[in-house]
Amino acid sequence: MKTLRQKMKGIGPGRRKKVEARTAALIAEEMTLQELRQARRLTQVRIAKVLGISQDGVSRLEKRSDFLLSTLRKTVEAMGGNLSLVAEFPDREPVVLSGIAEAEPEPTPTRRKPAPSHA
Repeated sequence: MKTLRQKMKGIGPGRRKKVEARTAALIAEEMTLQELRQARRLTQVRIAKVLGISQDGVSRLEKRSDFLLSTLRKTVEAMGGNLSLVAEFPDREPVVLSGIAEAEPEPTPTRRKPAPSHA
């Protein structure tokens, strides 16, 4: 039985380059928040400053498996990205969900009606 290393040595440089590129793409498709931050060459301290939390808070975030979408969106934006939410089904192409992971609109200030004058 051949090892992966032996098999890779047995293929040409062009094919090897394609295999390595596809491997990198597959690995990049799934990352933890910590791996994503590290791939972006960002420190927890830098992300903490952008989010307005402590470095320990970023550490705790990276260990969580359950987030509010707004928290995840803010974290991804702090890394310089945008969050998209995609629904995948076996019988159709993936669907990008809109309006779910987007920033909430700023509340519009309400104006008070002037008090009635008693003249």
